[in-house]
Amino acid sequence: MKVLVVGGSGFIGREVVRQLVAAGHRPRVLARGTRGAMPGVEAVTGSVLEPEGLDAACAGCEAVVYLAGIIAEVGDQTYERIHVDGTVHMLAAARAAGIRRWVHMSALGSRPGAPSRYHRTKWAGEERVRASALDATILRPSLVFGPGDGFLNLFARIARWSPVMPLIGGGTMEFQPIAVEEVARCFVAAVGGLGRGTAFAVCGRERVTLRGIVGAMLEATGRRRLMVTVPWWAARLQAMAFEWAFPALLRKAPPLNRDQLLMLAEGNTGDPEPMIREFGFEPRPFRDGVRAMFVRC
Repeated sequence: MKVLVVGGSGFIGREVVRQLVAAGHRPRVLARGTRGAMPGVEAVTGSVLEPEGLDAACAGCEAVVYLAGIIAEVGDQTYERIHVDGTVHMLAAARAAGIRRWVHMSALGSRPGAPSRYHRTKWAGEERVRASALDATILRPSLVFGPGDGFLNLFARIARWSPVMPLIGGGTMEFQPIAVEEVARCFVAAVGGLGRGTAFAVCGRERVTLRGIVGAMLEATGRRRLMVTVPWWAARLQAMAFEWAFPALLRKAPPLNRDQLLMLAEGNTGDPEPMIREFGFEPRPFRDGVRAMFVRC
């Protein structure tokens, strides 16, 4: 199939595109710039915030994989605009092009009334997909790890120069991490027709605390570091400072914001059984995946 991948130059998107090619599909990547473009893969420059360019991006495609999303806001890149308005613009272009198949990346924890705007807007995007009458599958990943991720690799960089590892709230919140290869596997299978009309939690079986996640990284990289609790109040003050300084001075999204702290506080867990049954694989044990991700140094 000819598949338009929206956000295909990102961490998850690159793996989705790689697996689409391996499965015999012909992906076309829509992204705001050429950074992360893959050799031999058709790329078009555009933005989901600019509807006038989306019809051409959809032309000739039979399916859309919508991966567009942000974890922090800067400028006109807001949760509402990317997760809701962008979805609406892309859905309209897909319908106009006669595309019926839509695979949508939401997030585990998305629901009405969620504490974080991130999760509320992800839910609002889902609602637009459900109302579209397209043949859709919605996938809600938990914490996704792998080469180039923005979470485990962040802690690994800290461990290179710091003798201590900061853990907000003591790191007691639970997650169900899943490898990026397995997330992409679900997207590619959904393009092929699995999971029609259904939303799935895409997560591992194991519930792992943040402290356990960092510990697994340290073990895999052969480092020993002291884990130090960062009080919630201190993290909120730091987030407030980042929210002002990074957009105002650097024109960049902050590395930590208060919305992320709301998500961190509640953890991120779900039921992987429907995913396992529908897509036909057993998630890799977390520590095995982390060992494969890092080279001991």
